[in-house]
This record gives sequence, C-alpha cells and structure tokens, in this order.
Amino acid sequence: MPTSTADIWETIGAEAGAESRLWTNALRPLEEQEREPIFSALAESRYALGVETIYEGYLLHYGRPRLFTPEDDDTALLLGDYLYAHGLVRVERVGSVEAVNDLAELIALCAYLQAESVAGDGPLWAATSTLLGRGALDDARSSLRLDNDSGPLERLAREAAGDREVSASLDAHRARLR
Repeated sequence: MPTSTADIWETIGAEAGAESRLWTNALRPLEEQEREPIFSALAESRYALGVETIYEGYLLHYGRPRLFTPEDDDTALLLGDYLYAHGLVRVERVGSVEAVNDLAELIALCAYLQAESVAGDGPLWAATSTLLGRGALDDARSSLRLDNDSGPLERLAREAAGDREVSASLDAHRARLR
C-alpha cells in the first residue's frame, strides 16, 4: 500500500505497465508526468490510490491525463477502462461494498454527464471522494441526475471537507478538462 503521494503515481504507472506493454508505452517519462493529486486530497487516505487511479482513467476519457499519453483514442479508451476497473479493485480491498458502489455510480453518472454535455462532474467527484462509502450521496446524486443540479453535491463536499480544500480540487479539475 502506498505511503506517500509519490508512491501513488509510481504504483499506478508500475502496475499498469506490468499489465500491458501498451500501458508501458503510454506512460510519460518521469520528468513529463504531472503528479498532482486532485480528488484524493478530499478522500480518506486508505482510498487515495483507488480514487487517483479512477480519476486518471476519467482524464484519459475526458481530459488531460497526468501520467499517460496514449498514441491514439482507442488506446486511451482501453487504458481508461483498465484504470477504472483497477481503481475499483483497489478500493474494494481497503474499503467496503458501499465505497465501490459510490465509485461505480460516479463513473456511470459522469459518463452520462459527458454524453449529454451537462455540467456537474466536479462537484460529483468532490462529494464522492469526500463521502466515499458513507451512504450519504443518494439524494444529492438524484438532484444531479434528475434536475442537472450539482449544488447539493457541492454543498455536501464543502460541509465535509471545507471550502478551501474543495475549491482547490475543483479548480485543479477544471484545468485538466478538455
């Protein structure tokens, strides 16, 4: 289990590379990697590796990844899916079924938001990371899903993690989107 943020990035890269030569080839040289934690800063430390693994997968699908530069869109999609799955496994090992369910909901709802060009993925990421596995997200996710209202999610995140911390994560997230 990684003990520092540097270990998080090394673990993500090394384990992806051990899985496939495609992922090794897509890994940026160390000096070009952007090892900036975005949402793991809001999560319990036991979830940091899983959250950043899944978020890197999300960036491969919809943003500018920090560790990888795949040669084409198909490789980016496959690597993103691999990181989603691997992140869920990591969280399952240290967490609960509820935490895995929260992340599965996050991935599915983010895909919907992206497909429909609906805003709200940042607050969804922030609230999910902050309240992972606590059973506190259903009503706020419903507001986003049914009314395109991410306000309840953002309020939950800010109440649980603090304004400054959530603002920093949301600003960093916006900077990584395409």
